[in-house]
Amino acid sequence: MNDAVLGPTLLRPFDTSRAVRLAVTTWFGIAAIGHGIFLAYILAVFYPPIAQSGLHGLQGLEHLPAGFREGDTLGNLAAVAHVLLAAIVIGGGPLQLVPAVRRHAPSFHRWLGRSYLLAAVISSVGGLYMIWTRHSIGNLVNQITISIDGVLILVFAFLALRNVMAGRIAEHRRWALRLFMVASAVWFFRVALMGWATLTGGWGIDWESFTGPFVYALGVGQYLLPLAMLEWYFHCQKREAGHRAKLAFVSTLVPLTVFMAIGIFAATMGMWLPRI
Repeated sequence: MNDAVLGPTLLRPFDTSRAVRLAVTTWFGIAAIGHGIFLAYILAVFYPPIAQSGLHGLQGLEHLPAGFREGDTLGNLAAVAHVLLAAIVIGGGPLQLVPAVRRHAPSFHRWLGRSYLLAAVISSVGGLYMIWTRHSIGNLVNQITISIDGVLILVFAFLALRNVMAGRIAEHRRWALRLFMVASAVWFFRVALMGWATLTGGWGIDWESFTGPFVYALGVGQYLLPLAMLEWYFHCQKREAGHRAKLAFVSTLVPLTVFMAIGIFAATMGMWLPRI
């Protein structure tokens, strides 16, 4: 048989578009499980003491940065709002992205979307207030990188809302996906941190001051890398996207997904499960 005929025939069964969908679906499934574990941790650790003691419920939670501070009512309110609303952001984000929810429960999807957007905005504002009034995380570099994420949350939330109100649903979904990535940065940070510590022993991290080259890189990587991969995914969905671009995307996403899975396991066993 002619090699010119045999070659394309053998390559035809490998559908790069299908590979992209499978890689993204796998990534999302693992990420959703990780979000669910983090949600369980938030509900089990933070909700009971706050429900029982109000603002004072933050006392004794030494592992919570910027917890209860005597006399700082506004800061304590920001901390409580940040923690409580994190449950909606972490739990509601993945649920909003499930196609079956949009198709079969459109009203629930809309109300959850409004709650998610509002929770992300309020939590972001509270987080920005705590970062610049309490100086409780790392140094100025940490404060700046985290603040950038807070600003991106506000901008993306506004653009997602503006597009849906204008009836531009396709654009709304793109901005909603971008919002999910930056609003989940707090989760990406913990997962990547624990994954890196597991694989390298914590190279580039000063645990006492929580500074170091890896911490600084992760400060921006926690939202820039997910956003970059998302934009690459958008490109792969276009007609003009070639097979090589799609194959390169899959070849990049698969190892990142493996690293994320390692980080989820390490964070679950080392940070979340022991405190539940």
